[in-house]
Amino acid sequence: MQTEIIIAGFGGQGVLFAGQLLAYAAMDNGLEVTWIPSYGPEMRGGTANCTVIIADEEIGSPIVRNPQVALVLNRPSLDKYEPLVKPGGLLVVNASLVDRNVDRRDIRTVLVPANEIAEHLGDRRVANMVMLGAMLSNQPILTLDAVVKAMEAHLLSRHRNLLPLNVAALQEGAKYLAEQLQSV
Repeated sequence: MQTEIIIAGFGGQGVLFAGQLLAYAAMDNGLEVTWIPSYGPEMRGGTANCTVIIADEEIGSPIVRNPQVALVLNRPSLDKYEPLVKPGGLLVVNASLVDRNVDRRDIRTVLVPANEIAEHLGDRRVANMVMLGAMLSNQPILTLDAVVKAMEAHLLSRHRNLLPLNVAALQEGAKYLAEQLQSV
């Protein structure tokens, strides 16, 4: 099993944190992993993305051209990565910031109003965790519990106070998707 994931958005949306959290959770569960961040020179508002590969055997190359999963938090990321997702792959879109439909019909698409869900929880900064929760409930690479344990183990001490909010955001993202699937 090898799963290639791209997470992309604006700087400041927690793109790199979401990818790093997946990488830690995979490592903590004995899986092979690569995590490669990429971001523009701007601190906030520029582009940011990362690739994460999770596998149960040695990873041959950290380069991802056609990911099985793309988590896109804004319109420019959708425009860039929608064409690259492997046929049959998963595209998770932050419907709060994307103002166009997904064109491809050969991939699974999940639209999540991540910003609205995060604001309902009290802090729009956790939209990345809402998106991650929705992805994990649709592409069970790791369990939500594994990601929560990784967050507990690796979250910097200056951010420990945000742990309950991040956990709630993961759970709400998964819950939102489950509710959408039930209503179909």
